[in-house]
Order: sequence, then structure tokens, then C-alpha cells
Amino acid sequence: MESVLTALRAAAEPSRLRLLALLARSELTVSELTQVLAQSQPRVSRHLKLLTEAGLIDRFREGSWVFYRLADGARAADPDRERLASLAATLVEFVPASDAGLAADLRRLEDVRSQRAERAAAYFKANAADWNRIRALHLPEKQVEQAMLELLGPGDFERLIDIGTGTGRILELMGGRVAHGVGVDLSHDMLSLARTALDEAGLSHCQVRQGDLFALPFEAASADLVTVHQVLHYLDDAANALRETARVLAPGGRLLIVDFAPHELEFLREEHQHRRLGFADEEIAAWAAASGLEVRRTRHMPPEGCAKGHKLTVSLWLLARPGETRRKPKGAAA
Repeated sequence: MESVLTALRAAAEPSRLRLLALLARSELTVSELTQVLAQSQPRVSRHLKLLTEAGLIDRFREGSWVFYRLADGARAADPDRERLASLAATLVEFVPASDAGLAADLRRLEDVRSQRAERAAAYFKANAADWNRIRALHLPEKQVEQAMLELLGPGDFERLIDIGTGTGRILELMGGRVAHGVGVDLSHDMLSLARTALDEAGLSHCQVRQGDLFALPFEAASADLVTVHQVLHYLDDAANALRETARVLAPGGRLLIVDFAPHELEFLREEHQHRRLGFADEEIAAWAAASGLEVRRTRHMPPEGCAKGHKLTVSLWLLARPGETRRKPKGAAA
């Protein structure tokens, strides 16, 4: 009872209600919230501290930055935290969209998002040449993405974790089929791009986090679907990364790996930091078995009309953890 009363007291102030409404729409830093609310940073920080302590919002660090978002009960290990997250969502529903203060906040929030988009566009422009050169070596991404969806089959997932999320493209691709999605990446620049993309796509149920894929910040058996898209070839120890990925996969859950088949394009190692020049089916199968997973389906997608060895074959491996799945339709009651 006391925790509920504390949460209600924390929310019972106009600026803090506005903060809840904003953080239900986007992950924001203190400086961004200061800009949106047009209030001093100490005042905004005080509001955030009270809401965090009351369990209505989540706080997480990304390098030297700190982000805030509305509390997410789907990722709360503590039942009390889950109930407080539900309370936060309910309070947001009661904030009238016609409120003049909130309307002004939302206009300023769009300005903040526009600034993010401009920075993202500049980053893309600076790196486009390298990315386009690699993309030209294999099938178009749209064909690969379609193959991913086909391999997963019909149905929705309760929780997706995308490892090495990069620009957040897989979260966008799967956003309509998951109740909750979270992407993990070490690069702050890539996470900024992903946040912009998710904002533009209106995927408020998907977020990104800075994290080490060798020590994922998630509970064991907490995901129904894990994706690892074009990540393993950058790693010194792909087998260990796969083992850690398997740890967060729930019984009956699926792991979809997308990477390259073995090749001999050494310039990718020399110029683009590829540690591995592709992976064989046997290698993936051995790693899967060591991690308690089974290989369910495999698909190889060679480029069309190219001499062998001059371009890249994209491989997809669908793995699963034995056991009864906990999958249910998106939006179904918990």
C-alpha cells in the first residue's frame, strides 16, 4: 500500500504528470527534458528523481549520458515494480491531450526529435560510402528481411531482444509482431540513429540500450525471440557471444542469426574490421548444441549472377531452445 501511495504522491504535480506523458512517447535525457519542459535542469532533475524513486519511470546510463523512460512492467523482475509500471501507464492515459502545457511540450518534443534526425542524417552521410560498398556485395536487404520473416513463420512474440541493433532496423521490421522490443548496442552513435528511427516509426513499445553482448543486461530466459543480424563476424569470440545470447532465450524461444557464409574477401577484414570471414553450418550447429539450442532451419542466399568467391552469400540460421513456448498474441492479457 505504501508504495502505491508514494507513487500517487509523486505523480500528483503538473510537471511530473507532463514528464510521465512525455516519457511514454520517447526515451529522453535530462537536457532534452529541460528543453521540452522549458524548466531549469535542477528542477527537472528533482522531478525525475522523485518519479524514479516511486517506480513510475526507469533510469538507465549510456556512457556519460543518462536516459529516462516510462517504467516498463514487461521487463520488471519484481511484481511490485510491475504493478507500479502498470499504474504509470494508467496515469498517462488520464492526462488530457488537450492540456495546453502538454500540447506545448509535444511541439518542443518534435523539435528535439528533429535535431536527432539531423544528427542521424549527418552520420549516415559521413559513412554511406563504406556501407554501400559492402551492401553491393550481397543480395538487397529487402530480400534478406523477407527471408527472415518467412523463416520465423506466422505469429507474434511477447518480447524481442535484438543484439547489436545498429540503426534499429530489425526492431522496425519486427515492431508490428512484438509486444515489447529492445535493441542492444555498444555504439552511442548507432543508438542515436536507432532512437531516431524508432521515433519516426512510432514504435514506442521498442527501445534501445547500451550494453555488452558478452554480458547482456537481461534476466535469464526473458526473451521469446532473439535476433543477431550481421554481428557475429565482428567478434573475437562469437561462440561465447552465442552462449550469452542463448542464456536470455526462454524455453520454446527462437534465435535467428543472419550472417555470411564462408568467403575469402580479405579486404573486409583489413578495411572494415571483420574478424571472421563467414561461418559454416557445422560451426553454428556445434555452438548451438553447446548452448543448449537446436538448429531448426537454415537458408543460404547467394548473390545472383556472380562468380563464386567474388561476392557474399547471406546465411540465416533459426535456432530454438527446447521446451514449451510462452508465445502469445501481441496485446493479449498477461
